[in-house]
Amino acid sequence: MSGYIEPIGRLINEFTKLPGVGAKTAQRYAYSVINMTESEAKSFAESILNAKSKVHYCSKCGNYTDEDVCDICKTRDASIICVVKEPKDVLAMEKAREFKGVYHVLHGVISPMDGVTPNDIRIKELLARIAEGGVKEVIMATNPDVEGEATAMYISSLIKPLGIKVTRLAHGIPIGSEIEYADEITISRAILDRKEI
Repeated sequence: MSGYIEPIGRLINEFTKLPGVGAKTAQRYAYSVINMTESEAKSFAESILNAKSKVHYCSKCGNYTDEDVCDICKTRDASIICVVKEPKDVLAMEKAREFKGVYHVLHGVISPMDGVTPNDIRIKELLARIAEGGVKEVIMATNPDVEGEATAMYISSLIKPLGIKVTRLAHGIPIGSEIEYADEITISRAILDRKEI
């Protein structure tokens, strides 16, 4: 990068490869690293290398783990599987502390425009888990966008004939927002997903 000595320019360039990190943020990160003590910088670098070498996908659900099978798959109710697009969705679901079942991470959604077919995501692995028996419900928790809805409908069409309950996360108006600012699709989904009180 122009204007920087080579080591700083290279560090800034590496930080800009991270999602959501622009040039200014990358510059701040680079200077923060340079201002670290030698031991802090070593610890930072070691934590990156350690995570890269030890973290992989759980052999059952596809979430990140440092073991063969993650703690969620080992300890939770395997009769309910929540299907999500990617590992960060598991983290979001876990923050609510409501779900007591296990997860299945697809690592993508069906998107013909992007060349992603059902064979490119972990649908076969989900069907194999279901075939092992004991699954009573599959919750589709993909995003409420075109690709997420299409993926949910496709997977549902494969699972329902097996006699397993397939549900979809409710969609609607977020708590704390005002109805007048909600779009038509959100209001429509909120009406369709209404519940008795």
